[in-house]
Amino acid sequence: MEVTRENCDFGGWATRANMKCSDGRIIRSGAFKHCDGMTVPLVWNHDHTDPYRVVGHALLENREEGIYTYGKFNDTDLGKTAR
Repeated sequence: MEVTRENCDFGGWATRANMKCSDGRIIRSGAFKHCDGMTVPLVWNHDHTDPYRVVGHALLENREEGIYTYGKFNDTDLGKTAR
């Protein structure tokens, strides 16, 4: 599945730099710079233990403020629900 800015279902921050996440971690600016332009699985509720939780894919864009993502849902039942 190719994800672009033009065909995505949504866009938003995957993580913001220098802010405490709900898990207590602080992601520093540039921490995911190596991921710029990568497309990764979009997983429902961060549950990586179940392949059926993959609801689409996300294109990552490194920015000074953090990692911005453009997400596209797949046509699975859960992907359709998420959309």
